[in-house]
Amino acid sequence: MAQKLEQARTDLEQATKTADDDIRDEIRETADAFRDYTGSDHEPDHAILDDHLNTLRLARKQASGDTKRRLERALEAAEAYRTDLEQA
Repeated sequence: MAQKLEQARTDLEQATKTADDDIRDEIRETADAFRDYTGSDHEPDHAILDDHLNTLRLARKQASGDTKRRLERALEAAEAYRTDLEQA
């Protein structure tokens, strides 16, 4: 299950390299949070994860090109992680 969050983090780290200045910090902060979750036994609760997903959705609306594609992949992986989290 953590593999999905790890994949999302990897995509977000790649997105920070191509992101415009106005969304780069938000993407980086979310990637850092996902790294913290995958590196520990602490899982985010649903409200916190929803906040991260909303941040990524807003960033995706402002992004284009490679950044947008990476954000879409990250969102897909993080949403799949959330679905698995609900079933646990």
